[in-house]
Amino acid sequence: MYKVNEIFYSLQGEGYWTGRPAVFVRFSGCNLRCPWCDTDFKAYREMRAEDICAAAEKAVRDAKVDPNAPNLLLVLTGGEPSLQVDDALLNVLHQAGYYIAIETNGTCPLPDGIDWVCCSPKEGSRLSLQQADEVKVVYTGQSPEPWREAVYARHYYLQPLDSGPQTNATNSASRNNAKETIRYIQAHPWWRLSLQTHKLTGIR
Repeated sequence: MYKVNEIFYSLQGEGYWTGRPAVFVRFSGCNLRCPWCDTDFKAYREMRAEDICAAAEKAVRDAKVDPNAPNLLLVLTGGEPSLQVDDALLNVLHQAGYYIAIETNGTCPLPDGIDWVCCSPKEGSRLSLQQADEVKVVYTGQSPEPWREAVYARHYYLQPLDSGPQTNATNSASRNNAKETIRYIQAHPWWRLSLQTHKLTGIR
């Protein structure tokens, strides 16, 4: 059984696959406690692999996705999905035709068979991953270069702490952080900018 926070269909808002339609499977629970995490770990239901796949397919049907569409992207996220994802779940999802991506903090080993790995390392953590498809670092003013050296990837992204709409005084710091992030990328052009476009567009 897997502890699942929510399953829904939307667009990928961050990183390499920004703008691509995707099914999101958000797992509950994490081995880190990032202050900006937006997952309610107390709200979850226990599901079998087949239940997760059925819920994903229902989300796709409800969105009236064209049946002739190519394999859909399915994003395993959290929380920290690597604490729960295993071969049994991957096999069921692959059999259903999904292209499987994972968003992980990189502290736990991953099972084989994941099609796309996004490693989002956190300061003070010890990585188990040495290779990924993309590295995405939330920039808070720290030097991200140790992560670039620690994990080999095809793509490296820096993301402001909160790149959503600025609506109050609390978010003014995020606006400044976005400018700082851009300045850092301009000075270190091996990084690219990742924005949380789901927040900018007001989608889930």
